[in-house]
Amino acid sequence: MAFDVAAVRGLFPALGDGWVHLDAPAGMQVPEQVATAASTALRAPVSGPGGIFPASQRAEAIVEAARRAIADLVGANPAGVVLGPNSAVLLQRLADALGDGWMIGDDVVVSRLDHPANVAPWQRVAQRSGGTVRWAEVDIETCELPTWQYQELVTPRTKVVAITAASGAVGTRPDVRQAAEAAAEHGALVVVDASAAAPFVPLDITSMGADVVAVNASAWGGPPVGALVFKNAAMLDQLPSVALEPGARGAERMELGPHAYPLLAGLVASVDYLAGLDDAAVGPRRERLLTSLGSVKSYQAGLLANLTNGLRKMNHVMLIGDAMRRVPSMAFTVSGVKAVDAVEHLAERGVCAFADPGTHGVFAVLGVGEVGGAVRVGLAHYTNADEVDQLVRAVAELA
Repeated sequence: MAFDVAAVRGLFPALGDGWVHLDAPAGMQVPEQVATAASTALRAPVSGPGGIFPASQRAEAIVEAARRAIADLVGANPAGVVLGPNSAVLLQRLADALGDGWMIGDDVVVSRLDHPANVAPWQRVAQRSGGTVRWAEVDIETCELPTWQYQELVTPRTKVVAITAASGAVGTRPDVRQAAEAAAEHGALVVVDASAAAPFVPLDITSMGADVVAVNASAWGGPPVGALVFKNAAMLDQLPSVALEPGARGAERMELGPHAYPLLAGLVASVDYLAGLDDAAVGPRRERLLTSLGSVKSYQAGLLANLTNGLRKMNHVMLIGDAMRRVPSMAFTVSGVKAVDAVEHLAERGVCAFADPGTHGVFAVLGVGEVGGAVRVGLAHYTNADEVDQLVRAVAELA
């Protein structure tokens, strides 16, 4: 494996601003090849699909290339890839489509670990149909999501089990496969939000046991584009269509209006960027993605260990969660210091971090809002050891 962080940093013009960007949970910075691909598509003649002239054929080629890129990322069939502005919008479309057939007494299982994008849509459709929302709870000490509870939560009336592949808030990676097996026993659809996992973990829709996987390209340095990936592409023709064209088939049935073709060109470039993070990766793009993301995972594990150990040594800092499997995102509180004041202190020292008020999801369960909220940080592909040290030093000054 050959992951060279110095070479990776050279791909990102935005890093020239001099800041330490530990704001990856909100999306990574954009590599040059992604910006170039999008701008090139903006300058090239591109029209709507369906024509016999080159500009129209170029539009169709961009869409098909985007479907193939996302399919390679998650190990799926390109025919099952639905493209849209972001995963939150697409998950709401999916919930609305599925919810049309729900009745009083049906239920959906969501988790406290999930981002609101994979919770709120299911809450809305359950309320509209007279259904019930069942909650999978987190371990308040480790922020793990015990999967044994799904055996009790999933019933014959369960329509959907919505679960995250990784938490962008505290980093936990739950055992999606075990939860999916419990759902399969009762025929429930498994919808996995892999947005926070995709930049760091090799994904496989089949091994996860997922029926639908959601991703956001901005999470790994791509443009603001999202995708829903269906394991069984035929399912798309069974859902109510939201397309403007009455004859839309397959993935197009879940796509509203024309695509942003330059952004989709950038999406393709962003998946190619992921596949090239390990310069020793060879073979088809799917194989290179698995190799590169495996290298990223190993590299990030070392940085995360250094950051975790550095913060744990401080008596005035409390880390939130201690999951065995995780992505490099974390949250912590500082004794006697509100999160908004802590991130202001970090910003004065050139470090980008977020203050979370603690009102949603896992933070609400843990009562983080009662202690002034949490500081959230996340490592990116381009984060190096010096930047981690800079954060640790800045946090130490808050004692």
